[in-house]
Amino acid sequence: MRFAPEPARRHDQADQTAVLLCNLGTPDAPTPSAVRRFLAEFLGDPRVVEIPRLAWLLILHGVILRVRPRQSAARYASIWTAEGSPLTTWTVLQARRLAGNLGERGHRVLVRHAMRYGSPSVAEVMNELKAAGATRVLVLPLYPQYAASTTASVVDAVLGWARRTRSLPELRFINHFHDHPGYIAALAKGIADHWSANGRPERLVMSFHGVPKRSLILGDPYHCECMKTARLVAERLGLAATDYIVTFQSRLGRAEWLQPYTEPTLVALAGQGVRRVDVVCPGFTSDNLETLEEINQEAREAFLKAGGTSFGFIPCLNDQTEWLAALTDIAEQHLQGWDTRSPPDPQALAARRARALAQGAAA
Repeated sequence: MRFAPEPARRHDQADQTAVLLCNLGTPDAPTPSAVRRFLAEFLGDPRVVEIPRLAWLLILHGVILRVRPRQSAARYASIWTAEGSPLTTWTVLQARRLAGNLGERGHRVLVRHAMRYGSPSVAEVMNELKAAGATRVLVLPLYPQYAASTTASVVDAVLGWARRTRSLPELRFINHFHDHPGYIAALAKGIADHWSANGRPERLVMSFHGVPKRSLILGDPYHCECMKTARLVAERLGLAATDYIVTFQSRLGRAEWLQPYTEPTLVALAGQGVRRVDVVCPGFTSDNLETLEEINQEAREAFLKAGGTSFGFIPCLNDQTEWLAALTDIAEQHLQGWDTRSPPDPQALAARRARALAQGAAA
């Protein structure tokens, strides 16, 4: 194995601590070619699709990447903004606000964001952090609930970079924060604020991203962590078991995934006479294709066509103040033991010494 060349470390360069926020990623543009590149990387990850490799690659490149990019590009175009992908917009803002919050708490920490698929890549940003003098890196995937197909894939990307790197920084990984009190409180506040402005629905649907049921059988804790998140949010809001339901969205392929599925559940609720629902997606920290298009467009249309009369979409945490405070708490907790405190200001330190000398002379 050949290690990537890197400059000799400068002895006058101060050690730095960094936090790397990682999100799933997005195409660079809502076009078939950009979506094809993104899907090839995303669906080509063996963590994401766990079927025999050769058979899957034949399906992926022979069928899916020939058909799906054009369809998906239209879906992305429906949520694209003047700033670009909403997922990128919110992730960049969260990194910026996290850096500011940590700085206000007295930490001298570099904060950068990376995308597991797409740009900027994990390897690219890790190289930038090394060049900036980072000798300690805390990797914080923006997935509240652990899944092998998400959190573990971020770890794979970082360790893949590490395998090609000669001088490694210390590394720490955050596996999950599905039951962190600040995260739960932020979710509950977002729901409560929506209800304060719009009134309460007959049923709250908490929709999480789906994974194949096989992953649960094989030991993935994702389902359990989703259920715990939902229970803690419901408890904080004072909800009875009949006031909410947990569902799973975004199926891929014909295999059985975690159930109940979101859209069929909404159709069934309308058929049972439920006229008003609100849907929140606690597993996503930033709004994206799965929330803005799949839920707020497709699922909304399905519920209303089935007889429902009011569909409330509750946005993701995005730039909510309480969420960003919780994110700062999570990072600060896992930074413990690393020297991240800002050094004292030299001028202030000199002034204190001068005052001490003056006081000593006066005595």
